[in-house]
Parts: sequence; C-alpha cells; structure tokens
Amino acid sequence: MTSALMGTYRQADVAFERGEGMTLYDDAGKAYLDFNAGIAVSCLGHAHPHLVATLKDQAEKLWHTSNLYRIAHAERLAERLCAASFADRVFFTNSGAEAIECAIKTARRYFFDQGEPDRYEIVTLTAAFHGRTLAAVAAAGKAEGFGPATPGFRQVVAGAIEDLTAAIGPQTAAVMLEPVQGEGGVVPLPDVFLRDVRRICDERGLLLIADEIQCGMGRTGKLFAHEWADIRPDIVAAAKGIGGGFPLGACLATDAVAAAMVPGTHGSTYGGNPLATAVGNAVLDELLKPGFMGHVIAMGEALHQALAHFAERYHNQVEDMRGRGLMWGIKLRDGLVNREVVATALRHGLLTAPAGDNVIRLLPPLILTQPHIDQAMERLGAALTEAEQTARTVA
Repeated sequence: MTSALMGTYRQADVAFERGEGMTLYDDAGKAYLDFNAGIAVSCLGHAHPHLVATLKDQAEKLWHTSNLYRIAHAERLAERLCAASFADRVFFTNSGAEAIECAIKTARRYFFDQGEPDRYEIVTLTAAFHGRTLAAVAAAGKAEGFGPATPGFRQVVAGAIEDLTAAIGPQTAAVMLEPVQGEGGVVPLPDVFLRDVRRICDERGLLLIADEIQCGMGRTGKLFAHEWADIRPDIVAAAKGIGGGFPLGACLATDAVAAAMVPGTHGSTYGGNPLATAVGNAVLDELLKPGFMGHVIAMGEALHQALAHFAERYHNQVEDMRGRGLMWGIKLRDGLVNREVVATALRHGLLTAPAGDNVIRLLPPLILTQPHIDQAMERLGAALTEAEQTARTVA
C-alpha cells in the first residue's frame, strides 16, 4: 500500500482500531496481547477509565493557553513529581527527545551561570539512545548521515568506570546515562556502576543526568530506575509512561541546577498544556496509589521467573535474557533475527518490539497479571518455533 507518510518506519501491515486494558484490536476485530505498550508508553494499558474520564473532562473545558499564563494542572503535576522524587523543579515538554534537549541545555547553562562557559561536554555511554534530534543522536554516537555531529559529547564503554574517568577533562560538564538501556538491548547498568558514577561526578564537580524516558515512571517498580541504586541525579529526562499515551515529557532538576534556567533560556509552545498535564496527573494518581509499585515489582519477578523457564526451554534459540521490573530483553542466538521473530509473534497475536544486540523487547503495561504472562510465553514460544523452522528452510 502506497502511503503519503515519509518512509522513516518499518511498519507492520496492521492497523489497530481500539484497545482495552492489555488488549488491542485491529480493524478486522482480531485481538492482540500487548507486551509493547507503544514502546513503554501505555503504562496503564488502553482506555484506562480514569485517564479517559480525565481527558474527556478537560477537553470540554480548555485545551491550550500557552505558557504566557499560569497552568494549574502543570503546577500541580510538577509539585507532585518533585514530592515523589529528588527534584525541586520541572520543565514540561511534548516528548522524550525534547526532555533530553532541555537536560543538555540545563547542564550547559548551569556552568555558564557559574562563570565556566567552556564546560559544555557531556560523557555518554556506548549502546545508548537519547532520541532523534541532532544533539540526541550525537550524544548516542549515531549522527552519521546528518552532516557534522553536534559537538560536545564523548562516548565511553558502558560499565567501564576507568574509561569514564579517563574521558573527563576540563571541558566536561556532565555524565548522561540510561539506568536501563532500552534501545541498546535492555541492559540494566549495575547499581555499583551507577553509584561509582555519582561519586565521580561529586568528586569532579560534574552533573549527573539520568535518561529515564523508557525505564522511568514505574517501569522497574520504582518511580525512577535510578532509585534502585540509592543515588540522586541532578537532572532527569522523563517521558513515555508519564502521559500514559498522551504526548508529554519532563525535565526534572534540583534547585541548584534549575536556577540557571531563567526566562528566555528555554521554552515550549505546547509543553505542559492543560490537556497533557491533566492526563499526567491522572497517570500519577494511579502510579502513586498504595500497592501499585508493589504490584509492578511482584509482576516483574513473575515475568523474570517465566522468562528463566522460557530461556531454559528454548536454550537453542535464546542466548540470554536481561532486564528489571517490567522491562525485559531476550537475546536471540545467531541464525534468528529479532525483527523476524517480532513479526511472527505479531501473527500469533502478541505485540513485542525489537532492540539492539538482536534482542526482543518486552514492555507490557504495568497492569498485567500472571495469566497475561502465561499467555505471552505461550505465544512467544510458538512464534520462536515457527521463526526457527522458517530460518532452517531458508538456509
């Protein structure tokens, strides 16, 4: 089918018409178990009653005013995010890439404000993904094909604290990392590494930026994944699950760092508008309910156990599994291609996503239960068997 859309996506030939909870339905009425959640976006599943009611109510009142005026929902959401985290200040965006841009600008502006304008470089990690703006692709070392890379970034091997220390120089302003690397293959950074990075940042007077766009907002069983390492970053970029499916992102920072972001240093026409932040507050209503994170942790352990049995059963096809909470990756052995298995799983009524390092990514809504896990393992097993048979036939 010819489309007027730019060809920037590898889209499966399926269009979804509606959703309910953990299930999506295509335009032919076929049901699919969603273990993708719009790439960690639909954290409360589909058509969640509280989110739907909130959106309808706000849509009948006010959609947009701009940030030339106070926005009550944005103020309330910022206060609640700060109360539940390390942060003192929040800037709202429309997406994760914009949250990263704000984080980079905030770090650079902080040192400019301190009288050190030459400190603008940010150390990042291999296999990172920080978005698709020019600065974000440069930060992740993926700027090829878009002209000269935006300067100001140095990449080091993830987990190699010696390499990170060696990369720090007089122009270094910050270290930016994902506590769990998502697009890079679902790789949780060890807690000890995160604590070492925090220590080095303190010793060298650097800022620590945590990219929690995919692993934040309850995905690992805590509001933010860095909390497992018992550290406090200076800046956090959040998005995806923060709006439960409505476009919303945020850059959170401490008072000391955010003080440099005065009127005129940054802005967004749509960021933090009444519709988005009303829904963001509704998402937070659910995430902060007593017992909700306990449910995520329990289901994360159940999924981990199920995947361990799955990897043992399919040991000829599965090389490794890794993740945290409800963010897991299955690394396939040579001979199988993750995108092909993902496509086969789709035909079996299961939505997953590919990731780097030949990994199948599992990012289910945080509302899943044990029966959903059992059903997913059954369908994924059938897809893996079919994909292997197809690969053998082709070979």
